[in-house]
Amino acid sequence: MSNTDARPTTQTLVRFRLPEPPPRELDEVTSYRHVHNSGNPHFLIQHFGRADTTLVTAEDWIAAYPGYRPLRRPDLLIAFDVDPELYWEQNGYVISDQGKPPDFVLEVASRSTAAIDLGPKRDDYAALGIREYWRYDFTGEFYGVGLAGDRLVGDHYEPIEIVELAPGVLQGESQALRLLLRWEQGVRQLGWYDPATGEHIPNFESAQAQLAAEREARLVEHNALMSEREARLASERRVRELEAELRRLRERESTG
Repeated sequence: MSNTDARPTTQTLVRFRLPEPPPRELDEVTSYRHVHNSGNPHFLIQHFGRADTTLVTAEDWIAAYPGYRPLRRPDLLIAFDVDPELYWEQNGYVISDQGKPPDFVLEVASRSTAAIDLGPKRDDYAALGIREYWRYDFTGEFYGVGLAGDRLVGDHYEPIEIVELAPGVLQGESQALRLLLRWEQGVRQLGWYDPATGEHIPNFESAQAQLAAEREARLVEHNALMSEREARLASERRVRELEAELRRLRERESTG
């Protein structure tokens, strides 16, 4: 990753704003279901750290410079050592102002966009200098495969090796993200695995499971403390009862 001291800032750039993207066709709205609704953008930022210089976003334009055409808007964009605030101000990613291309883009398959994703977009993303271009297809029908990726070599893309871990399980390594991307047949979410641990990075489901486990642990601890307290109180009551019984015996002996 580049030196963040060289990053442009929103204070030093002349304001330029990309146009609003047109609404998506219903057939195109696949990225939310398969990438975003489990909180992947949020948790990817948490995983990478440095939220002030890391951009994980989607559905806005990428342009090489103001006035550049054609504009493209990926289903997921990740860039390191950039200015996220500038991205929001400009309504998209302007490479000439950010000082570098995005590191990673992803498209999610739909019937109406598959041919564009496999052809013109691949060429355009290579021309923009984007380091990696990935494609995810829940069905495996529209792209012909469930998972595919390309890595920029010189001025063109070369395919990233995709391995079959098991029947219906495909995985490829993103060098740009230092993560393993996994497609599993029947699973509606793209998987993001940390190669250092072999574990999936957190998402809403795992975060909820962790919270539930923490609540259960607190409940067990509370119940244990309550049981200990109740046992102590019972013991104290028994001591008081024995002391009272002893006093009565002494009173009987003294009056006998």
